[in-house]
Amino acid sequence: MRIAKAIAHAGLCSRRDAERWIEAGRVAVNGKVLTTPAHVVAPGDKIAVDGKPLPHAQPLQLWRYHKPKGLVTSHKDPQGRKTVFEALPPELPRVVSVGRLDLNTEGLLLLTTDGALARHLELPSTGWLRRYRVRAHGRVTQEALDGLREGITIDGVHYGPVEARMDREQGANLWLTLALREGKNREVKRLAEHLGLVVNRLIRVSFGPFALGDLAAGAVEEVKPKVLVDQLGAKLAGEFGLRRGQLDRQATHRK
Repeated sequence: MRIAKAIAHAGLCSRRDAERWIEAGRVAVNGKVLTTPAHVVAPGDKIAVDGKPLPHAQPLQLWRYHKPKGLVTSHKDPQGRKTVFEALPPELPRVVSVGRLDLNTEGLLLLTTDGALARHLELPSTGWLRRYRVRAHGRVTQEALDGLREGITIDGVHYGPVEARMDREQGANLWLTLALREGKNREVKRLAEHLGLVVNRLIRVSFGPFALGDLAAGAVEEVKPKVLVDQLGAKLAGEFGLRRGQLDRQATHRK
């Protein structure tokens, strides 16, 4: 197994972040600092990150988390703002997020112990739809919203196809439902600005097959092992070494 994958499986970060750590000289194997993520580790190798032994790989788990406004989706924030991970229940193991939500965006954030799985699920090529409820100031027609179906380029940045629906008007505001597959930085707000709208509330209500539902703000709930395998699909679950029987045994052991 390549070193970056081993670090990701331990739940410290995504594989991409692990590669950056290696390039920065933060990772050593058997006492030797690595300079390339191409290094392959074997059972029994002693891996250290920032001088600390690599934790044992956690059993793969996935949680739904209702992120409130005002939390940063980062393990550390240079500005000292409170992070999602500081707000999580202390009994949770170390987790990474599947993608990010902006500071003032609310709603569903998936968390997992497996950084490699997180990186895979957040890629647009995985094809999972992200659905948002949007409250915005201004007015727009359904015809203008339909113009997003084929994708659009704004200030040199291309955004893929977006499904957009007008839900209702509320005073000077309106509510929309937007569904997209990419999740570029500030994508929903930039699309709204292009339509002459100003977003004043943004809630992610689903990510792929997983929905926010009635999960209370700040609450976290584990996805049951059988559901995880079923929703990932046999092919993807197999790529991550998941089998329903294996996960059932892990769930039983944790009880």
